[in-house]
Amino acid sequence: MSDVLDLTRALIEQRSLTPDDAGCQALIAARLEAAGLRCESLPFGDVDNLWAVHVGESEGPTLVLLGHTDVVPPGPIESWTSDPFKPDIRDGRLYGRGAADMKGSVAAFVVALERFAKEYPAHRGRVALLLTSDEEGVALDGVRKVAELFRERGERIDWCITGEPSSTAKLGDLLRVGRRGSLSATLTVRGIQGHVAYPEKARNPVHEAMPALAELAARRWDEGYETFPPTSLQVSNILAGTGANNVIPGELQVLFNLRYNPHWNAAKLEAECEAIIGAHCRDYTLDWHRSGEPFYTPDGELRRVCREVLTAFAGAAPEESTGGGTSDARFIAPLGAHCVEIGPVNATIHKVDEHVTVDDLERLPDLYFELMRRLLA
Repeated sequence: MSDVLDLTRALIEQRSLTPDDAGCQALIAARLEAAGLRCESLPFGDVDNLWAVHVGESEGPTLVLLGHTDVVPPGPIESWTSDPFKPDIRDGRLYGRGAADMKGSVAAFVVALERFAKEYPAHRGRVALLLTSDEEGVALDGVRKVAELFRERGERIDWCITGEPSSTAKLGDLLRVGRRGSLSATLTVRGIQGHVAYPEKARNPVHEAMPALAELAARRWDEGYETFPPTSLQVSNILAGTGANNVIPGELQVLFNLRYNPHWNAAKLEAECEAIIGAHCRDYTLDWHRSGEPFYTPDGELRRVCREVLTAFAGAAPEESTGGGTSDARFIAPLGAHCVEIGPVNATIHKVDEHVTVDDLERLPDLYFELMRRLLA
């Protein structure tokens, strides 16, 4: 078996359910230190973070490879064809939780870094690997905290390649060049509970909130930005009432989320939403959670090199997209870095029988190595 396949299997065997790293980063650090990288453990709370750096012999940019060692829960084990934490190869595919998201990419990063440090020890600038065990969870003590630390100590990052599974049909067919921001809210509207036959003695929070929710849902926030789609607001949960059909509820709770492009920032969106809600609701609270601001990497050296390398690997120019959800690159981009995402096919991520093809996995280190070589050698 190949080196990258062996390492991916070893990582899958670790039950690193977010935010537990389960020893993955220690295994990786031992290999990278042997390859000449300086490794620094950066724990915050229950989260493990690893920062591994190789410094060249001349001035130049800093290129960071960004990934995570945590995985989502597998769900019912009996639903899997094989144990999700016992990697299994069937019909040219490697099965296991994290095979695609993203232990395969992490293993490929490590193998590519070992080769690059050996073949180009005098490269320009720095090449680094940043790993966290808090990407699939609340993402509070992972790259978010590391980025705060980097800002305090003046750690410069010029380029960042995240190994998230971005390809759609074949390896290298998509280059992620940005991500939308994500902003979540919990709206609580308080009324006065009462009998439905005597509405004059009650105040219905559902009725108060309905015009506000209708206005929020119908609003056209913008027409998009560059390759970003228009900003979207979606109501995801509504809870009110006692279960009886003759009781006016005393309280309504609504959860909603905005996925937004660089036309906006979180503060501006919060103010817009609060103005709409405040025009209709008398007694309410609105609690916000800022998951991350949008980021966009304009055309330049990083995108050009990635485009050329992916074209060679996929046989056609990649789609350059800002779609999908979000990633930890949202914490690196505000440091001034240009960020892209390149990884394996994402068809089975978070699913039962998650897998990656062995062929794609074995080509992935060569892809990352070529990007490093073109950018830093």
